[in-house]
Amino acid sequence: MSLHDAVFGVSPAVRYVAVYRNGSLSSRQRAGIAGASAGESDKYEELIVNPTLVTLLRQRGEIDCGGVDYALIRYGNFFEFVVPLRDGHLSVGIEPTADAMALAGAICALPAVSEARARVRLS
Repeated sequence: MSLHDAVFGVSPAVRYVAVYRNGSLSSRQRAGIAGASAGESDKYEELIVNPTLVTLLRQRGEIDCGGVDYALIRYGNFFEFVVPLRDGHLSVGIEPTADAMALAGAICALPAVSEARARVRLS
């Protein structure tokens, strides 16, 4: 099972899954969702915005916060859940009516995600 399939399998509230690893982006969107952003916009979010966000949060987390596990962003039409991976990031769009924190925990608990995560912790 692919990482995309595993994440979509967590809940019907998962709208979108993108995996950016080793400079390669792959993404899928659930059909028929309302308020979806444009595909080209999603592409640049995954190639520019989310890698920058992960870098900023990781660097801040390393100073004196104990690292960074993930970021949860609330846009007007959906939540965006971003998880740093050792070699990139996982990005998940979540329906605005969903319990995003519960889904975040379920996504992080997936073996495929927990194995690839890059949680930064200071010794």
